[in-house]
Amino acid sequence: MSSTELPGTRAADPVPRIRSVRVAEGEELRSVALPGLTLTVRARPPARAGLPPALFVHGLGGSSQNWTLLMAALEGTVDGEAVDLPGFGDSPPPDDGNYSVTAHARAVIRLLDASGRGPVHLFGNSLGGAVVTRVAAVRPDLVSTLTLVSPALPELRAQRGAWPTAALGLPGVAPLFQRLTRGWTPEMRVRGVLSLCYGDPGRVTDEAFLHAVEEMERRLELPYFWDAMARSARGIVDAYTLGGQHGLWRQAERVLAPTLLVYGCRDQLVSYRMARRANAAFRDSRLLTLPDAGHVAMMEYPETVAEAARQLLDDSTRS
Repeated sequence: MSSTELPGTRAADPVPRIRSVRVAEGEELRSVALPGLTLTVRARPPARAGLPPALFVHGLGGSSQNWTLLMAALEGTVDGEAVDLPGFGDSPPPDDGNYSVTAHARAVIRLLDASGRGPVHLFGNSLGGAVVTRVAAVRPDLVSTLTLVSPALPELRAQRGAWPTAALGLPGVAPLFQRLTRGWTPEMRVRGVLSLCYGDPGRVTDEAFLHAVEEMERRLELPYFWDAMARSARGIVDAYTLGGQHGLWRQAERVLAPTLLVYGCRDQLVSYRMARRANAAFRDSRLLTLPDAGHVAMMEYPETVAEAARQLLDDSTRS
């Protein structure tokens, strides 16, 4: 309702003021308006002009901040940008409320088409891994290389740690979980996330923990936080059940770009046992397994992942 309210009607509740997202030193944020959605892009200016472009896509419940360490490690190698998927980070929800893997992939494609940066070196973690796999399969012209960190590809025996995430996609579960955890402090929530996502949560510095708590506090203030989580979780489950040419494994087989697969042996969400199948599915792939890493190797061992990514880029350039 506008300021010209009809008599007897109640004005809409004011939109709560949400604190700003954190921007690390050397990073810049910008907003990209596209029909039906607005995306926030986190950029780290390259160390020198002429470096090839790269785009980083986060996982479920994450944001572009998940790539800060890896982008810093690769600043002399690529011109890096990380996107907040619709409804996550600093990006508002999409107008159509569509959080499917296909919709997220469409958002990435539209961003790349609008920016004219493609082809790019494309990175994805977890849900973002599924998203960029779909992008690489349907728009090979946009992808120079593909780097997947614990990609959310269908597996028959899902990790036990992934069950609660999948359950979030069931009708009524997200509101129930929200009520049951109302008494949890942001610190408690962050510790739970770290214990699930990190192979060794002890690697997280006090400063990084504080930043994670601040981000959790900010997210919990978002009126659409739980809806975005639930709908995206449902989108992953739906993508897992798709068959035929739209199935994620079938699309993995269509990827032409040289691919780096990164798996953590302590991953509680995506089993490292899937590494062998993924290595067989992607036609031009190489595999990096990290014995002590969990679900977010690019945050746990950024230098190791960066070195493997640099080797992929160097080899693809020579070929």
